[in-house]
Amino acid sequence: MMKKYFILIFIISTLFAGFRGNPDDKYTGVDRIKSENLLKTVTYLASPELQGRLGGSEGFYKAADYMANEFKALGLKPIGGNGYFQEFSIEYNDITGPCGFAKVNGDGSLKSYRLGNDYVCRGFTGSGKLSADVVFAGYGFFYPDKNFDEYKDIDVNGKIVMMFKQTPGWKLGEEGWNQSLRYRAGIAYSKGAVGIIFVSKPNDANPQKPIGSTMDGEGEQLENFPMIHADLPVAGEILTKSGKELKSLQTEIDNTKSPKSFATNQNVKIEVTAKYDKARKTMNTAGLLEGTDPVLKNEYLIIGAHLDHVGGQAGEIYFPGANDNASGSASVLEMARTFVNSGIKPKRSIIFILFSNEESGLNGAKYYAEHPLVPVEQTAAMFNNDCVGHGDSIQIGNGNSAPQLWQITRSLDSMYTKSMIMRTWNGGGADAEPFHKKGIPCLYFVTSFSYTHLHLMSDKPETLNPDIFEKICKLGYMSAYEVAMGNYKRENVIK
Repeated sequence: MMKKYFILIFIISTLFAGFRGNPDDKYTGVDRIKSENLLKTVTYLASPELQGRLGGSEGFYKAADYMANEFKALGLKPIGGNGYFQEFSIEYNDITGPCGFAKVNGDGSLKSYRLGNDYVCRGFTGSGKLSADVVFAGYGFFYPDKNFDEYKDIDVNGKIVMMFKQTPGWKLGEEGWNQSLRYRAGIAYSKGAVGIIFVSKPNDANPQKPIGSTMDGEGEQLENFPMIHADLPVAGEILTKSGKELKSLQTEIDNTKSPKSFATNQNVKIEVTAKYDKARKTMNTAGLLEGTDPVLKNEYLIIGAHLDHVGGQAGEIYFPGANDNASGSASVLEMARTFVNSGIKPKRSIIFILFSNEESGLNGAKYYAEHPLVPVEQTAAMFNNDCVGHGDSIQIGNGNSAPQLWQITRSLDSMYTKSMIMRTWNGGGADAEPFHKKGIPCLYFVTSFSYTHLHLMSDKPETLNPDIFEKICKLGYMSAYEVAMGNYKRENVIK
């Protein structure tokens, strides 16, 4: 195995010999990639006009149209089926508002909480206007056969259930937890609850702030069942009358592996208004740069990113998604511009694609994998770009599953960008995952320490690192150049 490894290193070193100066000497046009161009695209995609690009929303449609027009202006060929669009249907929930959340004080007055700061609505919340007492139910699980029933000794009928959003770090025997929030919401609903307040686990190293999220899992939408995510200080105020404290509650449940549910004796008011659509139209956006080699043009490199984010709520707040993933989308567009405007004639064909609904469960990438625009067996590689604008270094995922492809990028970084860390993984990840499962070699381009503002309203263009953003785009472009020019033979994916 070691011998094969050193042979691989020798071949790649020979391949790149003589190109240790300006990368533009070989990779024509790489110096066209500028952070100001990348940030210009990000600024539009993260703007209030697009309201967080929720897949299926008007803001997302505008973003898709914008990118399709850019592809058209470059002369990329439409390949989506409907022009540049590969259309499909997804669940869609528009939180139109009004929305409100307040604690009822002992004298009947209200302490109102602020949307976006003190709480957010879950992406697939139902609608309702409630005034009800709150019951704490730990993690909200119902496993009576394993002696872990967090509803056993409490009455939640007509009540709002407060529960930890994240699942425990321990298991019941060998069985893992069902990660779906919809699953736990369904349990609460079946017990007669009228709504849910999710709270983050306070004992985690960095307890999660209330974030915009549409990742709820499989199951039926509960259209009349409001679900919000409250900040930890707010949750603490709701527990004041009970004399309980969230940190000690989590510690006790985790240490004893037994329920600690109770009535808080606190009344709250919740109002949420949302419109649910079970089958909303959305689309992947794709353009083709045809290869020039008579044989290799029938093989394809896919360069992708997800265009969607998690939208806005009640017309009051929105989640800009500058890093997640306007940055990846901008990088895909900039690589397409560089190939075209530099007059490069790749031997292999390149598909530039922007997926919809990564945020709700990789829906766009999964749809493509099951309805590929080109044959899977003729797809040489897939590059995924996700959260590439924030942080301080570059990491390339899936190197353990596609080591030859990863080593090409590693060698390029060692000569030019010099910003890549050695950490990698196998199994794809995010939108690369459906391609990995199809046996396509993948690389996952991402920056280190990239998630400071993940799914928060603070994920804005000004939080990005222009230097690392430009470098990772250049590294992706040079790596794509090598694959597109036929200097990589599709390897067998290690799963």
